[in-house]
Amino acid sequence: MTTTGSAQKGMEAANPYYKTAVERIFHDAAFIGDVGIELIDCGPGWCETRLIIAPRHLQQTGVIHAGVQTTIADHTAGGAAITLMREGEHVLTAEFKLNLLRAGQGGSLWCRAQVLKPGRSLSFVESEVYAVTGEERILISKLTATMAVMRKR
Repeated sequence: MTTTGSAQKGMEAANPYYKTAVERIFHDAAFIGDVGIELIDCGPGWCETRLIIAPRHLQQTGVIHAGVQTTIADHTAGGAAITLMREGEHVLTAEFKLNLLRAGQGGSLWCRAQVLKPGRSLSFVESEVYAVTGEERILISKLTATMAVMRKR
């Protein structure tokens, strides 16, 4: 993964207002707001988010629920894909796979997604989810996804 704020090599935004488009998918998705996922930043081909962990995000053994990890990884992947869409296009997840690498424990989650291969009808995106405690980030899950590019009719 690239560092925060850097452009994805070879990726160019087709829409000069891509940041507004990404902000909109976070603002308009009620479930994402209910979960508490926040957009940190985005650029052509990438997106970063965070979630402050609350008791409602934990499963019965006290670790961060897989559904929470899946939600942040999937929506962040969608945000990354949106950065490369033309005005009037959006994405829907066509498929994904999430690998849970270790039990998630920490005060927050930080997620970074990057587009691996953009396309006219499908884009391939990868997300990494980290549990954060203080300054320490530990990779806890990784998602690979196919995003279908949708156009307004």
